[in-house]
Amino acid sequence: MMNKPGRTGPARILDASKYSLKGLRAAWQHEEAFRQESTLALIMLPAALWLGSNAGQRSILIATVVLVVIVELINSAIEAVVDRISTDHHPLSGQAKDIGSAAVMLSLLLCLSCWGMIAVERFLLN
Repeated sequence: MMNKPGRTGPARILDASKYSLKGLRAAWQHEEAFRQESTLALIMLPAALWLGSNAGQRSILIATVVLVVIVELINSAIEAVVDRISTDHHPLSGQAKDIGSAAVMLSLLLCLSCWGMIAVERFLLN
């Protein structure tokens, strides 16, 4: 396998960081769900530090919130690629978008269940 041409070392890391920030900016500008989940994350991340009673719980709370945002970014990327190929209805295009949406839903359910279990333990079992 041949390496892709381009910069190496710290310059490559700087370029990659710029592309990542560009992606975050694009998601914020064009994806309502990303804006909603990111805004909720800004509230939930500090709340995780308060709700969790130890480092393990806090890590789970934080990780599940961040996972939702990550999966939303991947789903948005899938949707953009599908729309770039064609906006015509095609069963595989719909399937790709539905699977991406299912991934977001599962990440949200995971987040909700982790937060719920930790909240129940903190407030109802102590």
